[in-house]
Amino acid sequence: MEVHMSKQIKVALLMAASLFMEIMDGTIVTTALPSMARAMRVQSTTASLLISSYMITVAICIPLSGWISQHFGQRRIWLVAVLGFTLSSLGNALAVNFIMLLLMRVLQGVFGSLMTPTARIIVLEKTESSRLLQMTSYLIWPALVAPAIAPVAGGAILAILDWRWIFLINLPIGIVIWLIGTRLIDQDTNFKRSVFDVKGFLAIAIMSATILGSLELGTYGKRYTFIALFGIGVGIVAAIIGYRHLRYGKNVLFSLSAFSIQSFRVTQTSGVFLWLSVGAMPYLLTTFLQNIFRWSALKAGTYVLFIFLGNISSKPFTTPMIRGLGYRKSLLIAYIAVAFSAFGLVFIMPSTPAVAIWLLAAISGAARSLGLGAYNGLSFADIPMDKRNDANTLNSVMQNLAQGMGVSFVSIIIAMSANFVAVDIAYRICFGFLALLVLYPIIQTIRLPESIGKSTL
Repeated sequence: MEVHMSKQIKVALLMAASLFMEIMDGTIVTTALPSMARAMRVQSTTASLLISSYMITVAICIPLSGWISQHFGQRRIWLVAVLGFTLSSLGNALAVNFIMLLLMRVLQGVFGSLMTPTARIIVLEKTESSRLLQMTSYLIWPALVAPAIAPVAGGAILAILDWRWIFLINLPIGIVIWLIGTRLIDQDTNFKRSVFDVKGFLAIAIMSATILGSLELGTYGKRYTFIALFGIGVGIVAAIIGYRHLRYGKNVLFSLSAFSIQSFRVTQTSGVFLWLSVGAMPYLLTTFLQNIFRWSALKAGTYVLFIFLGNISSKPFTTPMIRGLGYRKSLLIAYIAVAFSAFGLVFIMPSTPAVAIWLLAAISGAARSLGLGAYNGLSFADIPMDKRNDANTLNSVMQNLAQGMGVSFVSIIIAMSANFVAVDIAYRICFGFLALLVLYPIIQTIRLPESIGKSTL
C-alpha cells in the first residue's frame, strides 16, 4: 500500500509540473510583449494577439479534452500534449516573423488545452475521497505560483538574455516531464468509445471564444464597445443553447449532472470569483507598480513575488487547517483575507514602507492558497468515480473562463474609470472591485452546512 501511495503522489507531482509549465508560459509572455513587438516590428496592440490567440484557443479546445482522453486514453493524450507543447515552444523561439509566431502560439494553445484537464483527471480518477484533499493540493500550486513569479522571471530573462528564451526554457522542462511520464504513468486500460457531440462542442466553443474575445476587444477602447457587447450577446446565446443541449441531449460532450451536487455546484458558482481574482491580482499589481509608481519590470516583479511567497509559506498549513476547521470556515477565512488584502492595496503609495506592500501581497497569496485548496478538495468530494471525467471537463471550462476574464475585467474597469478620474484612481478602483467581488461568495459560504465535504476530511 505504501508503494502504491508513493507512486500516486509522484504522479500527482508530475502532473503538477506539467500544469506549471503551461500556466507559466501563458503568463510570462506578457512581460516579453514589448521586446517581441520590437523584434517582429509590429505595434504593441498587434503583439497582444499572442496572448489573446493563446487564451481563446485554450478556451475553444478545453471542452474536447474529456472526450479525447476517454476515446484514446489519458496517458497517451497527456504524453502527446506535453510533447506537442514542448515542440511548439521551440517553434515560437525559432519564429522568423510575426505570423509564424502567432501560429505557434495557437498550436501551443491546442496542446495546452489538452494537457491541463488530462493531467487533473489522471490524478482524480485514481484518488479515493479520503485522500482527495491531499492529492488535489498538489495540483493547485501551479495556478498559484506561476502567475506570481512570472513577472520577475520574465524580467530577469529579458535583462540577461532575450525574449526567445521565454520559450526555450520549456524545452528541458518539457522533455524531462515527458520522459518521466513514459515510465511513471500506467498504461491506458479503460477506453470509452462514443460518437463525438458536434453540437455541444460548437456551442461551448463559441460561448468561450466570443465571451473571452469580446472582453479582450473591450480593452482596446470605445470604438470597439458595440462589437464587444454584440460578441458577449452571442456568447450568452451560445451558453443557453449549450446548457439546454448538455442538460437534455443524448450522447453529449460532457454531462452537467455534477451541478445537482451541492459541493460541486458551490465550487463553480463561488469559485469563479476566486479564480477571477487569481488571474487578475498579479497582473493588476504588476501594472500598477510599473505604470503608476514608474518602477521597472524587475522591481515590480520582486514585490509581486510576495504573492508567491505567501502561497508557498502557507501551503504546509492549508490542508491541516481545512481538516481542522472544515471547508465552510476555511473558505470564509480565505475570502475575508482576500478582501482585506485587495482593499489594503487601494491605499498604497510610493512612500508606503516596502514591508507593508510585501505583507498585503503575502496575505493575498496565502488566502488564495487556502481558498483554492479548499475548493479543489470540495469540488469532487461527492462526485462518483465514474462521473469525475465529466465533472473535471466542466470544472476546467468554468475555471479557464474565470481566469481568462480576470485580466480583461481589470483592463476594462481601468479604461472605463479613467474616463472620469485620474489613471491612478482608476487602478485603485480596480483593487476595490476585487475586494467587493468576494461579497457574493461570502454570503453563499455562510449558508453552507458545517458538514459539507466531510467525506474528504
